[in-house]
Amino acid sequence: MRFGGICIEIQLNKESGVPLYLQVKKQIMDLIRNGSLKVGNKMPTERELSEKLKLSRNTVSTAYKELEQDGVLKSYQGRGTFVAEEAKPWKTEGIKEKIIKFVDLGLEEALEIGMDADEFLEIVAQRVEEKKEHMSKMTAVYVECNVEQAKMFSQQLSSSTNMNISPLTLSDLAQMDSKTKETIEKSQVIIATFNHVNEVKELTQDFGRDVLGVAINPDLSTIVKIARFPDGIKFGFICISEEFKFKIRGALEEAGLGNLNIVYSNTQNEEELKTIVNNSDVLIVSPGRYNEVKKYNKFNKEIIRFLYSLDNGSVKALKSKIVEINYQK
Repeated sequence: MRFGGICIEIQLNKESGVPLYLQVKKQIMDLIRNGSLKVGNKMPTERELSEKLKLSRNTVSTAYKELEQDGVLKSYQGRGTFVAEEAKPWKTEGIKEKIIKFVDLGLEEALEIGMDADEFLEIVAQRVEEKKEHMSKMTAVYVECNVEQAKMFSQQLSSSTNMNISPLTLSDLAQMDSKTKETIEKSQVIIATFNHVNEVKELTQDFGRDVLGVAINPDLSTIVKIARFPDGIKFGFICISEEFKFKIRGALEEAGLGNLNIVYSNTQNEEELKTIVNNSDVLIVSPGRYNEVKKYNKFNKEIIRFLYSLDNGSVKALKSKIVEINYQK
């Protein structure tokens, strides 16, 4: 099914006993995770999707509302519903309680076969050490749009995962010299922010590596700096990807800055870029566009880098996925 240039394939099983709205919700989340739906994509209306799936509009409406509550979709009055965020499995509530239940079940099984609690604890500790050792032997690459963030985030991930992670940029992948090829070939997995996962998959598809996404959160000090400017200031925001542009718009709206006079662009056209720079009072850029914008900033207008930091919950989910991949291989 195609809606406005995007393909949405949803297969429902009305005999499964699983509520239809949950099937719709799960499959939309799966489409986001596998890159079929990207941040910023406009979703079909409830009426359009219900007609295509031959469902009641209420069913689709319930799925959309839950996805909005989860922060995955976002509706704008008069504009429609858009993919606003990555479908994050780590947002599940009560995860610690669930893990405790699994431990309790394991302990009960151990006691039933005559194993005492100390033996069970020893097995758990040994298994954890084995997993940590596996992680320490794995190598990965972390891809960002600029060297500064690639190095910073790869160091943070190396520290938290105990893996050997090398930084690369999108430019490195596009040029693909012998050194970059060697770095990727030595890695077991490729990591990128969700904004860049689809592009990284395309650029590295010949290597057959898993490409995992990690979420990033807007830096609060950056938002505070933008909020301090007086009304009437004309901002120009320039980044690389359409997804990042959409995320920044959402981050500013969530911070109560949705009414700023701001032009959002990820243009690569030199003349368009010059026009935005010349017509803006203050420039906001993703780190990957800073040097380029600075080159055209003839009147030394203030340039604010919109910084991000790694999402802790996302890093935890990433570690779990890496362990799973390592186990499968």
